[in-house]
This record gives sequence, structure tokens and C-alpha cells, in this order.
Amino acid sequence: MTVLIGMFLLGLFIAFGTWVVSWSNNVKHDLVVHVYYCTDDTCPTAKEATAAQMNRIANIASSSPLVKTVVPISKEEALASERKKHPAEYAVLPANPLPNSLRVVPKRGEDIAKVAALFNEDPAAGVQKVDYGKKTTSKVLKLAHVIEVFFIVSVLLLLFASTLLIANTIRLSIFSRRREIEVMKLVGATNWFVRGPFMLEGVLCGIGGAVGAVILLVVGKELALPSLLHSGPLNAGDNVNAISFPLNALILLGTGLLLGAAGSGFTIRRFLKV
Repeated sequence: MTVLIGMFLLGLFIAFGTWVVSWSNNVKHDLVVHVYYCTDDTCPTAKEATAAQMNRIANIASSSPLVKTVVPISKEEALASERKKHPAEYAVLPANPLPNSLRVVPKRGEDIAKVAALFNEDPAAGVQKVDYGKKTTSKVLKLAHVIEVFFIVSVLLLLFASTLLIANTIRLSIFSRRREIEVMKLVGATNWFVRGPFMLEGVLCGIGGAVGAVILLVVGKELALPSLLHSGPLNAGDNVNAISFPLNALILLGTGLLLGAAGSGFTIRRFLKV
């Protein structure tokens, strides 16, 4: 039961922690840099950006190792997109006020400020504005970093606590049979002859507890998870996923096996010195 509780909590935290890390990565992937080109209205001291100027800016973006994708957006595409979002406001416009632009997606959300620094707001070069939502982006990155660190530390602490709990339980089991161990040593039994049954017991307890934890996780996955994913707080889109359940189950089985065998092997050493 001790191993079962520890492995169940560990499996739960691994699943939830990896989901949160996936969510934070998905949020960071949504961070983009918008480069707006000049128009006659927005850059009165310069003419509208030429095709050569826009190609030069696009080449700067595509040649950078920090950039993942570069998407040019024409003023017509921008107007069509805005009309879908705000049909009433844009239906009465006599002309298209939107500029040509460039949508630059960094490979890593943390590099968005460096990507934005590749471009200068220079009307002479055809660039009216470079925007990446500096304040909002900074808050998103800080929140994602705090969440990732919190859950990674939580998983490590839970693993450490589970190790201590399981090792202490095995130690109490061995301590209750210390006299039998002393007798076996006095009649000539080798260390491995004495250690073997206890390590086998630890392995069986570890595997049994891990299997029980996997069964509980399967029940929770089938009963509670669907409602959370479709209508609950975990509904964050198809791009956000936790670690696959088979891999999580293998981690629990391997951890239970390792903790059971190692806990028995290390704990019994002090009782073998007779």
C-alpha cells in the first residue's frame, strides 16, 4: 500500500506536470513578431515600402537561426482577416488602411526579443513598426517559466519523498526480522544468501504497488479525464498533451522495481554485520 500510494501520486504528478509544461510550450509558440511596412499614410516622410525593401526584410528574417517561419501578409489578406473579426467596423471603410506586414515566428519563445531586434523601425528602409507585445510577452514567459520550474521541482520532491517512504517501510520490515538474519549469519549464510529473499520481496512489493497505481490511473483516465479535457480546466486545445499513458506506466513500473530492489538491498546491509 505504501508503494501504491507513492507511485500513484508520482504518476499523477508526472502526467499533470508534463501537461503543464506542454501548455507553457504551446503558449510560447504563439509568440510572434509583426513587422509592419510603410504606407503613404503611416510614413509621411517616405514612400510606401517597395517590393525590394520587403524582400530584403524577409531575407533578414529567414536567414536568422533564431527564426522558425516567416509569413508575408499582404494588405488585402490583412483586410480580409479583420473583416471576419470585425465585420461591422470594416464594412464601412472606403479604402484599405492596413499595411503589408511580415509575421515572424521564433524557434523558441524566449528568443522573441532577439528576433524583434533584427528589424529596425526605419521608414527609409520601409519599416513602419516592429511589434511583439513586449509587456504581455514578458509576463507570459515569466509565468510559463515559473510553472515549469514549480512542477519539475514538485515531481522531484515527490520522487524523493516516495523513495524515503518506501525505504523506511522496507527497513521496518527487515528490522522486525533482524534476529532471523543474525541466526542465518551465525550458521554460515553468505550475505547474498540472506539478501536475496529480502530483495525479491522488495521487488515484488515495488512491482505490485506500481501495478496497483497504474490500475488506479487507468480508472481515473477513463472516468475523470474525458470530462476535464472536453469541458474542464484541461481543455487547452489539441496541441497541449501530457506524457503518453503507456510511457507513464512504464516509468512507474521501472521506478517501483528500482525502489523496491534498491531499498531492500541498501537497508539490509547494516543487519548483515554480525
